Amino acid sequence: MLPHDWFADGTAVMGVLNVTPDSFSDGGRFLDARQAIERACQMVADGARIIDIGGESTRPGATPVPLEEERARVLPVLRALRQALPRVVLSVDTMKPELMREAADAGADLLNDVNGLRAPGAVEAARDSGCAVCLMHMQGDPQTMQQAPAYENVVDEVADWLRARLEVCAAAGIDRNRILVDPGIGFGKQLAHNLSLLAHIERFQALAAGVLIGASRKSMYGQLLDLPVEERLAPGLAVAAVAAWQGAAIIRTHDVRETVHAVATAQALRQARLGDNGGRVGSRQTGEA
Repeated sequence: MLPHDWFADGTAVMGVLNVTPDSFSDGGRFLDARQAIERACQMVADGARIIDIGGESTRPGATPVPLEEERARVLPVLRALRQALPRVVLSVDTMKPELMREAADAGADLLNDVNGLRAPGAVEAARDSGCAVCLMHMQGDPQTMQQAPAYENVVDEVADWLRARLEVCAAAGIDRNRILVDPGIGFGKQLAHNLSLLAHIERFQALAAGVLIGASRKSMYGQLLDLPVEERLAPGLAVAAVAAWQGAAIIRTHDVRETVHAVATAQALRQARLGDNGGRVGSRQTGEA
C-alpha cells in the first residue's frame, strides 16, 4: 500500500507511541508492552489511521540508544500490534538501518527516520524493505540541534535539503510515490523557523507523496505562550488545523481524539471554501443582497 492510499479521503492522523523512558512528553508511560498495545488500540478507536512506534527519544539532548535496547523495546510491540491491528498502518520511528530491516520483516508499513536516511546503509535498508519512508529534516543531531540553529531562509533551505535527499533515494531505486517528507518542526529550529515552516507547508507538497507534520506538545508553544508540556493541547490543535487546511497528508500527535476533531473541522471548512463558489451554493444564492 502506498502512502497516498492512507490519506486519499483527507488528512490522516498518526498516533505517537513512545516505548521509551525519556521522551519529552510521555516518556516511561508505555514501556510495558501490554500498556503500549492498549494505548495503540485506544488511539485507533479515537480515529488514528497510523501508529508510530518509537524506541529512542529524539528530544533535544537525548542520549543515543544502543541497537539491542531499541530493538527490544520496539519489535515485541510491533509484532503484537500487527496481530491486533491488521488493517492499521504501523510506522517505526528509527534511524538505524538494522532495525529498519527487522521492522519491515515484523510487519511495519512505514519507516519514519528523523535523520533522513543519512546513516550508512539506511537508504539501502529502506529500499529493500518495500516500506513507505518518511524523510525528516534535522539540522545537526538530537544532541546538538538546538544549539543556536541558523538559516538565511528556512523554507528554501529545508526544501532544498529534502529535495537532495529525495534525489539520493531516487538514485538508489526508491520510488517517490513511497516517500513522505517532514520539515522537522523543532528539530534544529528556533521559534521563528518553526512558524515559517508551518506557514508554508504547501512549498513541500510537490516534493513527494505527501507532507507529514509533527508539532504536538512542542517546546515552541512554551516559547510562544509560556506553557508547560501538559498545557499545550490547544496550540497543538490550532497547528494541526492549519496544517490540514494547507493540505498536509499526515498529522503526528500525542492527542489523537482531539486532533481528529480539529482536522475534520478544518477539512470541512476547506471543502466549503473550495466548493461554495464564493458563498453561492448550487445555482442560486441564498439570503438577501
